[in-house]
This record gives sequence, structure tokens and C-alpha cells, in this order.
Amino acid sequence: MIFDTHCHLNDENLYPRIDEVIEDAKKTGVKKFLVVGYDGPSSELAVKIANKYEECYAAIGYHPTEIYKVSDEEYQKTMSLISNKKVVAIGEIGLDYHWIKDVEQREEQKRWFIKQIEFANEHHLPISIHNRESTEDCVAILKEHKPLYGGIMHCYSGSVETMKEVIKLGLHIALGGTVTFTNAKTPKEVAEEVPLESLVIETDSPYLTPHPHRGEKNEPKYICLVLDEIARLKDMSKKHLEDVIYKNSCKVFNIDE
Repeated sequence: MIFDTHCHLNDENLYPRIDEVIEDAKKTGVKKFLVVGYDGPSSELAVKIANKYEECYAAIGYHPTEIYKVSDEEYQKTMSLISNKKVVAIGEIGLDYHWIKDVEQREEQKRWFIKQIEFANEHHLPISIHNRESTEDCVAILKEHKPLYGGIMHCYSGSVETMKEVIKLGLHIALGGTVTFTNAKTPKEVAEEVPLESLVIETDSPYLTPHPHRGEKNEPKYICLVLDEIARLKDMSKKHLEDVIYKNSCKVFNIDE
């Protein structure tokens, strides 16, 4: 039983074949999927998917590179999706300094990140956090504006030391395809050191395809490769790892197992 805690079945590379993608994943043991929005239309589609497929749930929100030129009306419309019972998180939200270099634009990202954390707190929901090349500012914001209902550091790419800070804030560490990359020293160190009770897994499909399928479009069915690698790094049975992180995932999102 596996929970893919971050996938984009709402992406144009997967949505046209969504039935096939879901069925292929279920054959490899995936029981639940969190379909994550990154702007208005993708959040709406995530909810539509969650309503159609029993095994799917939705996260709604604005990715840091997508917050520019969003009107208050658009934002309110998107976040009103919170009333749907299949919406279990706010995300993906956070900071992205890889694509955004302008100082003022980065400040705008911070404001939106805080705004959406506060929205999640107000509605008693966890968050899914995007952090790319912005760890210092991201962690500083999370300390000052603590997510009161937990959440996930999606596609965690930081150090073991930062991981410990994040866990102290009540957040879970999500590992995905990068932990399988042959040259991924830091993600492998994190996988070895992360406490089992603070670990979840994801695909971020159609991105970050695990080894040995790099170069292909990622799908939730490949999450078993992530599980295999973490079990190897932790030197534990795959079954035990699978059971614990499935329970972790359901607990984070307040979903019945």
C-alpha cells in the first residue's frame, strides 16, 4: 500500500491518459494519490479528478512562479475550492529562486507563501511546500509563520542539518525520484538519516523520473523504485517501510487508511 503524496495527474502529459496512468500505478501497489495544483486551472482540475476517482485527493494553491498577475478575484475563486471534501491540503506553495532572480519578485513570492500558510492554518489544513534554491528564506518563513497543521517538504533537496530543523516544525520530508539518481549524494544521506516517522514518498510526476527511467515522463507507477532505494539505504524490509510511510501519509492529510 503506497501513497503518492505529490503527483500532477492534472498535467497535460498525464491527464489525457489518466485512467491508464492510475490503473498502472495501482498494479504496482499505489493505493492513494494526492493531485497537486499550482495555479487556478490546475487546482480546479485537481479537484475534478479527486471527485471522479475515489483514490485521488486534491491540493489547491499557487506555485511561487505562478503568483504574478493573479487578481484577488481569481485567488478567491481558486481558494473557494476548499469547501470540497476531497481537498486535503494547500499546495504547492513556497519559494522558487531558481527561476526567479529579481529581488522584488522574490519578495512577492514571500508574501504569497505567508498568505497561503495563513489560509491553511485558518482552514485547519496541512501544506505542500515547494522550495528550490531558497532554503534559508523558506525555513525562516516557516519558523515565523508556523504551519499549525503540519505538511510536507515536497521533493526535499536540503541537507541533513536543515532536515532536522524542518522536522522540529512538525513537517514531513518527502523523497522522490532524485533519491534514486546515481550521483545524488545528499538525497541519499537524507534518506538514511530521516526518522521513519517523518518520511513520506512521492513522484512529482510527470517530472523527476527515477533511475533507470530518466529521460521518460514520470508516472506514479515508478514510485516503487523510490521505495526500493530508500529501503536499501535504510537497510530495512520494503514491507515495513511501505507500511510506516503509508500510515504517515494518511495521517498528514487526515485521510482514513
